[in-house]
Amino acid sequence: MNKIRRNDTVEVVSGEHRGMRGQVMRVLPKTGRVVVQGVNMVKRHQRRTRQSDGGIIEREAPLHISNVALVCPRCDAPHRVGIVARDDGTNARLCKRCNEIIE
Repeated sequence: MNKIRRNDTVEVVSGEHRGMRGQVMRVLPKTGRVVVQGVNMVKRHQRRTRQSDGGIIEREAPLHISNVALVCPRCDAPHRVGIVARDDGTNARLCKRCNEIIE
């Protein structure tokens, strides 16, 4: 079970963009990276194609998953995430600070 999923709100805890918050757009599990909306913007030189015009576009580049922390909806602060087994046998994510299950 992944501790960070798509549409989660995360905060960057280290690096150049420390303190910025955003929503996870994509998770790349093979490389251990996440793409966060509005964070780590890079300029890309795009060649003109039949479908789109060329030019310099800005897009989000992936961050390593260890540089982001999940923001607990109850605490509204970035915390570590644990995995707990429910009574029905499924796993759930748990905020390590307030012991609240994160959906």
